[in-house]
Amino acid sequence: MNTAHEDFYRNLRKKVKRWARTDKAKRSRWIEYVLAAPDLFYLLCRLAIDKDVPLQHKAKLAIGIAYFVSPIDLIPDPIPLIGLLDDIAVAAYVLNGMFSALDPEIIRRHWAGEGDVLALIQKIVKTADDMIGKGLWRKIKRFVNKK
Repeated sequence: MNTAHEDFYRNLRKKVKRWARTDKAKRSRWIEYVLAAPDLFYLLCRLAIDKDVPLQHKAKLAIGIAYFVSPIDLIPDPIPLIGLLDDIAVAAYVLNGMFSALDPEIIRRHWAGEGDVLALIQKIVKTADDMIGKGLWRKIKRFVNKK
């Protein structure tokens, strides 16, 4: 992971930890996903440089990374919690598209978070309509699939 991505990762981790201590976070049904956001970003970055990941998947991983770091999102990042949900959905969608094409161990060896990353990704994808809304979820899927 390059220095800019490491800085982004560390800043995101601090931001998420700070948010997680708030009462609003403790009441949020999406706290599990938000807490995993830095680890999802890290996973995208690590897979993007893994020699075992085919080039066509690396292009989509780059989309996920760029979406995380871009200040221009479908849901603005400064909005606590909600601003990360579309980033999380994009990451999950990109990663979920890789499950059938890659050995799951390639994905697992780069997972820095807790629990089973494959189960988490599938859970996020399954609840994305609810999490960010059907219209936005459709836009994300179209955006990623165009690339």
